[in-house]
Amino acid sequence: MNAISAYLTTLTFVAQQRLGKASKGATAVEYGLLVALIAAVIIAVVALLGGNLSSLFATVAAAV
Repeated sequence: MNAISAYLTTLTFVAQQRLGKASKGATAVEYGLLVALIAAVIIAVVALLGGNLSSLFATVAAAV
């Protein structure tokens, strides 16, 4: 009975070690996806408002 308990304890420890490493990798992937999403939003906003901002700066430059 002690051998089975020791085996299960070792198996649990090994599984936790491997899953701990996998969760660190998953966190890095999640941060990468978050950065990509933020970059996509910034690009979309600049593409949509770029013309308006350009004309606004031209108006301000002409007034100065």
